[in-house]
Amino acid sequence: MTILGEGQWTPAPWINVITNRAFGFTVSESGSGYTWSGNCHDLRLTPWSNDPVSDPPGEVIYIRDEESGDVWTPTALPIREEGGTYIARHGQGYSQFEYASHGIALTLLSFVPLEDPIKISRLTIENRSNRSRRLSVTAYVEWVLGVLRGESAPYVVTEIDAVTGAQFARNVFSSEFGGRVAFADLGGDQTAWTSDRMEFLGRNGTLGAPAALQRALALSGKTGAGLDPCAALQTTVELRPGEREEIVVLLGETANREEARRLITRYRSSPSLSLHSLSPSGGEGRVRGSVDAVLRAVRDRWDDVLGVVQVKTPDRAMDLLLNRWLLYQTLACRIWARTGFYQSGGAYGFRDQLQDVMALTVAQRDIAREHIKRAAARQFTEGDVQHWWHSPSGRGVRTQFSDDLLWLPYAVLHYLEVTGETGLLDEIVPFLEGMALPAGQGDVYFQPNVSESSGTLFEHCARTLDRSLAVGSHGLPLIGGGDWNDGMNRVGHGGKGESVWLGWFLSKILVEFARVAEARAHSLSPEEQRARTWRQHAGALKVALEREAWDGEWYRRAFFDDGTPLGSATNEECRIDSIAQSWAVLSDAADPVRARQAMAAVERHLIRRRDGLMLLLTPPFGLNALSSLDPGYIKGYLPGVRENGGQYTHAAIWSLLAFATLGDGDKAGELFAMLNPINHASTRAGTQRYKVEPYVVAADIYAEPPHTGRGGWTWYTGAAGWMYRAGLEWILGFHLRGTELVIDPCIPRAWRGYEITFRYHSARYEISIENPHGVSRGVSSVELDGKFLLGVGAMKIPLADDRATHQVRIVLG
Repeated sequence: MTILGEGQWTPAPWINVITNRAFGFTVSESGSGYTWSGNCHDLRLTPWSNDPVSDPPGEVIYIRDEESGDVWTPTALPIREEGGTYIARHGQGYSQFEYASHGIALTLLSFVPLEDPIKISRLTIENRSNRSRRLSVTAYVEWVLGVLRGESAPYVVTEIDAVTGAQFARNVFSSEFGGRVAFADLGGDQTAWTSDRMEFLGRNGTLGAPAALQRALALSGKTGAGLDPCAALQTTVELRPGEREEIVVLLGETANREEARRLITRYRSSPSLSLHSLSPSGGEGRVRGSVDAVLRAVRDRWDDVLGVVQVKTPDRAMDLLLNRWLLYQTLACRIWARTGFYQSGGAYGFRDQLQDVMALTVAQRDIAREHIKRAAARQFTEGDVQHWWHSPSGRGVRTQFSDDLLWLPYAVLHYLEVTGETGLLDEIVPFLEGMALPAGQGDVYFQPNVSESSGTLFEHCARTLDRSLAVGSHGLPLIGGGDWNDGMNRVGHGGKGESVWLGWFLSKILVEFARVAEARAHSLSPEEQRARTWRQHAGALKVALEREAWDGEWYRRAFFDDGTPLGSATNEECRIDSIAQSWAVLSDAADPVRARQAMAAVERHLIRRRDGLMLLLTPPFGLNALSSLDPGYIKGYLPGVRENGGQYTHAAIWSLLAFATLGDGDKAGELFAMLNPINHASTRAGTQRYKVEPYVVAADIYAEPPHTGRGGWTWYTGAAGWMYRAGLEWILGFHLRGTELVIDPCIPRAWRGYEITFRYHSARYEISIENPHGVSRGVSSVELDGKFLLGVGAMKIPLADDRATHQVRIVLG
């Protein structure tokens, strides 16, 4: 909950992302935001601003006192009344705003249903004065119906639908969406309207002082083509003292007029969502009941998803993230919306969402399975993949990035490990066909064709590995147009540069996928031959990494085309990069002594406890004007910002995982707390320094004065899914393995215990982990329903889908 008193503003917009699978909106604590349908980039219904200073809205609800002429809004923008107190509540699947002034109490609740492409905003108006009041309510939206309002506005045509009375709007020039229909409605109770923005705002008018309301001008009813398009729908209410009234605003978009009419009718009709008065005696009326029922379904759905695993630890801030916000951020924002305040991309990133769905494999395995197949379908017959693509068209970018394709087998391995569902490997998925990259060109944007050729998911994964076996002069994988760090796009643009990080990553996948191939193989089968090749290559990589990548105290990051090392003590910039050290541990391929030494270097050079930061690399590029290193566009970022030497949270979490893998529970717990956004904003000074939302993970935090400690890009970051797994799997030790649960924690020694509640299909497991001896890891005993589980692997708990509640007691020691 955010409370904005007199003169108070959040340091930056604190938003919520509210969505179902195909439709949603963002909204800030001030009430600003935008709505989209299908694709948040290509089909914005209202404007996306990305303006953290003024946070301009594109959708507004206005209240006007018809006696005094006063105009105000239920949200802090666009009309901020000094002295007023504005309350905003962001929850999973909804946001609610409260404001009382002029003797009128306003509550605005906004959400989307589970499936339908419609935004519901319910405004409750209560007359708290001692006299009758006559108020007008105007719902206003600025139509975009495309990417940018300035580009699409000349082609938007509006009309009042003769059947429903709602306003319809179409972008007739759009080749992809021209036949679709957007609509705005005031529950069917609009008595006046206009589609002319000029008429409503006035010449040089603003949203904070619309001329039509300031001057009490009657709306003309104008619609059609050639306007500066908007929807301004108005109705009037009269309230006795103590009386309440509800108005429901509908905003949506469908494939055609008939679908729009059906949707509008559904959300107006029985039980009614239209304008309805509530008596002073507290009668709830049909409006509240119907809206509450739809909202209840949304909240129940999110409670069901987020309630699969719930934890209770000595760290309350950890609990808040693990139990609610991290998984919500991952599913709502990363998988479904693919948008946030700072980016409205709309596309699927090949490597991006594959990493995200790994965090959903326990709670929503169907979504993880569905996306793995979706991603596999974006692979070309040659084995490479689209770096990103837009749905539904499939247009996207073909690149020379070397790691994208490898995230497919990596995600598949995780899915198989968690679910035990090997049948996924036999799913048939088509390939793509399209133009090859022109010589010397790093990427090409086009719409590929679906090939007549298809293969099992195993074959898709195998082709990625077969394609990734080329090495350079040091025996390491070619970095191509960039590996995980896209900004290092010139390290190997000549075709000879090599990646140390990719060597660790590829090595791990080769070894583990070889096991999968062997389990499917028979003597002399292609699977057996591939498995042998992959194992041999992994062994060669391990030798090359130790021979060529070790720098004396840590592992280098890469080699340029000319053989110059990057991430070496000899470099003036980027002497050490964290991900080469973290994955030396996570790959299980590095020399154990060197791996510990490398992580000690991470702690010494990259963890800045005083600032609460974990840097990606140091020193940043650009601090030394005489440096001749040209790694790519990463150098275009200011030093200490994003990948260029700031905290890139995605990579910082990998360092946490590495420390936990080494068994250091104290450090793992400390670093989780350091990364936790709640702790960055736990004081007034911290809030002003950090600035961004304290309840979701930021992609990056700045590391150089005067902005040290300032959060950057929030919501739309893959760090959310990794942080969820870091807390649940690496620290608390929760590992689902098919029909067994493995508890293998690495916790701070000061913890004396914690609890996990796990819903396994129809059964419920209440797990209590005790730590009487103050250790970080190691299970001493396990009891299931009062009976000890004995023998090797006693930490494995057999699971049953039996509708029962089971008690599990685990003692560490």
